[in-house]
Amino acid sequence: MRVNWNHIKLACLSVAVVTLYGFADHRSKQQKVNTVTVKFVGDENLYITEDAVNKLLIQKYGPLKNRAKEQLVLNTIEEVILSNDMVKNAQVYLTVNGELISKIVQRKPIGRVEGISKFYLDDTGKRMPLSKHHSARVPIITGEITGKSLEDAYVILNYINEDDFLRKNVIGIHIKEEGNYQLRFRMENFVVNLGGVDNLNAKFKNFMAFYAKASKDNSLEEYVTVSLEFNNQVVCTKI
Repeated sequence: MRVNWNHIKLACLSVAVVTLYGFADHRSKQQKVNTVTVKFVGDENLYITEDAVNKLLIQKYGPLKNRAKEQLVLNTIEEVILSNDMVKNAQVYLTVNGELISKIVQRKPIGRVEGISKFYLDDTGKRMPLSKHHSARVPIITGEITGKSLEDAYVILNYINEDDFLRKNVIGIHIKEEGNYQLRFRMENFVVNLGGVDNLNAKFKNFMAFYAKASKDNSLEEYVTVSLEFNNQVVCTKI
């Protein structure tokens, strides 16, 4: 009987591949964590620190260094990190060198509420607790804090953050009542009565035209209030 050496070679090769794969898989599972690294992506202002993340993981799992790979559930580690109120997103992975890396995106505050309770409003419109590690330089929100007024404040802040001049100069939003909002500026003494959040583009376009002219005339200090509440008008009150 003629022996088909090609079939035998193929069978041997298949056995060798399976054996090597099994050996590699076994070694991979036995791989241990050599170092634990926390990396923050984006904003350099740390509302949660590397130490805080490590303590959070130790409280849940104990020390991770020297832990075998097969004992790690990376998705669960991500969920633990995401349980922190300062974290927006987290990605955890183990490198071939045994480095356990946690990449963290922090939540981003865009306003700070000063009321009976104090907290940030983040860039998704949700409440975010204050941090003991860093205080964000964002507009202060005061007045009648309600769910609806915070939704409107979020709309105003989003508009402000899209404009370089407004982002640098608006330091506060005061809520007189729902649908009635005032703005305070960094270098000016007057208050801007914005009214509601309707027609923000037209309102701020009129305001910028007024500001440019008053700045050119050196008359900005003469005004106490600047009202944008009326259609296509800027109504000012002088000292």
